[in-house]
Amino acid sequence: MRTVLCLVIGIICTLAGCSSPQVRYHTLVSPDPVSRVVDPPGFVIALLPVGVPAQLDSQQVVVRQSDSRMVVLDNDRWLSPLGDELQTALSLAMTQQLNTEDVAGLARDDSKPVVRVLLQIRRFDSWPGNAVSLDADWSLSTSQGNENRRLVCRSHLSQSVSGDPAQMFAAWQDVVERLATQTAETAAQWMATGSAACRRG
Repeated sequence: MRTVLCLVIGIICTLAGCSSPQVRYHTLVSPDPVSRVVDPPGFVIALLPVGVPAQLDSQQVVVRQSDSRMVVLDNDRWLSPLGDELQTALSLAMTQQLNTEDVAGLARDDSKPVVRVLLQIRRFDSWPGNAVSLDADWSLSTSQGNENRRLVCRSHLSQSVSGDPAQMFAAWQDVVERLATQTAETAAQWMATGSAACRRG
């Protein structure tokens, strides 16, 4: 009798497992990042860990349902915690656009100036059927000889989305790519001309 009972329980557990919704994993890394045919600049970058609001820095995907209500999606996850996803996507996009290297975490090399990039995400808002919106403060800093230089900028980016979750995740890849473009173009102009103008758009 015990054997039969165990067998029945096993079958029930198996069926329950088969009927469980499959978790879908998403990434902010674009499948086809923008790559520009440019000569390598006279500097490298060091993208520091990206700051993300504590309530969002996890693998769980949080979306807005109304002006005041947020929900956690049951069957959708980021491939890694949100801060790590942003850092990976931004590093890949910036290095490809600038044709340079990200030396964060590597041994110091004084052969080229290092532009340190620090980003703090202030808003990362996903509203299916409305828009995805990102606000970020970021800075560029470098040391050349006895001179320390720093530039502080702010970005606000948004993109309209339908109620289709797949479109929402694709829109986030586009928004992160645009943030990388703003940062990369600002760094290139700043290092080449000393211009303190922050790129927009």
